Amino acid sequence: MIKLRRVLAIAAIAGLACTPTGETTRQARSTLVIGIDVSGSFRATGHYEDAIDFASHYLYGHLNGMGNLKVPSAVFVGSVGGARPGEPKSFQPIHAFQGKTVAEIGTALRQYFPPEDSFTDFNAFFDRVATLVKRQGLILAPLNVVVLSDGVPDATGGSASASTGESAFKQINVGPLEYLSRSVTVRLLYGSATSSVAWEREIKTRRVRMWTVDADVMTGWRDQLDPSPESGEQDGLWAWIGDNIDFRVRSRRL
Repeated sequence: MIKLRRVLAIAAIAGLACTPTGETTRQARSTLVIGIDVSGSFRATGHYEDAIDFASHYLYGHLNGMGNLKVPSAVFVGSVGGARPGEPKSFQPIHAFQGKTVAEIGTALRQYFPPEDSFTDFNAFFDRVATLVKRQGLILAPLNVVVLSDGVPDATGGSASASTGESAFKQINVGPLEYLSRSVTVRLLYGSATSSVAWEREIKTRRVRMWTVDADVMTGWRDQLDPSPESGEQDGLWAWIGDNIDFRVRSRRL
């Protein structure tokens, strides 16, 4: 027994000796996907510009590990919409935003994703996200999908009630995301109170975790901005994001 303890102790010391000086623990892989609603209906709510400004800070904060925000190993930003239902869209990778200031990220987002499309198509977006994750070999890494939208679908691939939109919400399909990872969270930001409740209650999920933040709450992020020249710090904003947006959601019981 004594010999075994000596062997283990020697192995531990050898392991420390082989570790390069100053090397930190390797960060776990994770994927962040942001979808921006570029349809006319979201633009009509008046929240598109605010959503772009928020997304600029959100990306900057995560890419640079500001506050306690986690740095994702992969980032993709795409649009939720198209000129016609089911139209595939391109995603901008992490390289399009790395090394940029908040203002530069905002300029890039407006260039890549102008609000000029006719349809909000969540099903096409989620399907494309699943394809992208599989193609990039990111399966099993925790997946965080952030959707900036009013949450109301224009295209669902089926009949919908024009008066209530209830069946439209029920036809939103997150199925392609279900088994990409043990941890998949979809976050709807800027939805109305009605659409947020519909996303939480009417969209069928098994493993996907759902989190919504109403538009009235989202507008409060600007109150956290520090007007001082050292705007890159923004400790209040990073804490607000951690408490309200990146909130850890529990899995639903099946």
